Amino acid sequence: MPSEPDAAMDPSLIESWLRARSVARNLPQPVRDQGGLRLDTNLPAEMRRYVFARPGPGLVELGRSITAPLVFLKLCGPPEQLAALLPAHWRLSPVGYVMTSDATPAAAGLSPGYRMEIHADGPTTEIRILDDRGDLAANGFAAEWDGLFIYDRIVTDAGHRRKGLGRAVMAALGAARRSPQSRQLLVATEEGRALYATMGWEVGMLFSSAGIVDAIGMVAGGDSIAR
Repeated sequence: MPSEPDAAMDPSLIESWLRARSVARNLPQPVRDQGGLRLDTNLPAEMRRYVFARPGPGLVELGRSITAPLVFLKLCGPPEQLAALLPAHWRLSPVGYVMTSDATPAAAGLSPGYRMEIHADGPTTEIRILDDRGDLAANGFAAEWDGLFIYDRIVTDAGHRRKGLGRAVMAALGAARRSPQSRQLLVATEEGRALYATMGWEVGMLFSSAGIVDAIGMVAGGDSIAR
């Protein structure tokens, strides 16, 4: 069973995850700013994000000074803790879960009618599972960085779920880990957490996010199953 979230997760682990995440997504490396880490993502739905391992005055000041959408504030902690630090113009996004595992994902075969492609580029690996028509059914990424191996953007198409494809992606990515000593980490949505818990992953920390409502009443941006 997953353990209870640890309120004192090592900030250096979060920094290593963010750096590995930038490698996996071909984004600029984060820089230290305001007591946290700033990532200038420059994406259509997200210009920038600030990530804090714990609450601090820098997070509070950013919450006051930022008034436009496309900038996100993220905190390793429960959503109510983040909400208490921010003015009313911020809106919470669904909570994420920082999860770790000591075991390499068990090998998993593919159901008939599917095939797997493996694309490796330095520290980054992408797994793609295609159906018999050549359409993408599931995929995921991983990156190894400074003693940490992260799983990122594990997605199964809605029409191909409950066929073990997510497990197959995880197993293939896990096989790409070069160092057995590299710690394994991912950040999952609620849906992803349920899957990973059945595979022995444990929740180490809640990961909360807030953005500003845009002109049409929506919080821009957001993340997928692995944040």
